[in-house]
Amino acid sequence: MNIALYSVTTLLLILSVIKDKRKTKKALKKAYKAFENILPQFLGIIILVGIVLAFFNAELVSKIIGNQSGIYGTILSLVVGSITLIPAFVAFPMASLLIENGVGYMQIGAFVSSLMMVGFVTIPLEMKYFGKKTTLLRNLFALLFSFVVAIILGKVMS
Repeated sequence: MNIALYSVTTLLLILSVIKDKRKTKKALKKAYKAFENILPQFLGIIILVGIVLAFFNAELVSKIIGNQSGIYGTILSLVVGSITLIPAFVAFPMASLLIENGVGYMQIGAFVSSLMMVGFVTIPLEMKYFGKKTTLLRNLFALLFSFVVAIILGKVMS
């Protein structure tokens, strides 16, 4: 699959160069700048996950938020996801690393879903623009939806 994606990307890049060399060069410079901006965050999170997995072996992490942690691990994952501010391009590879180290699908579903939808850290800013009631209701419903997503994911993947 990776070979196919790289092949298609290379082919499209060659076509782009043929069509307009100047625009392609400009686009590649923009892409490189975006990559430079993303890389420190991405590496930071990967290193953090690596350190956590080094200090806490996979067995301990699995006990805390693995399949056998059940509802408690899912709730912990919801809370951590709700208060963490990590971009999606970092969250998904991190979730993959955690799954490889024994974290349950239900718990990862709760974490990633609440991470993307619940904004505990951004509540003050959100209240400023949308009002207190709307902000609290949106976050509550997002939290409940994240829990439902986690349960469905846990049932489907087990």
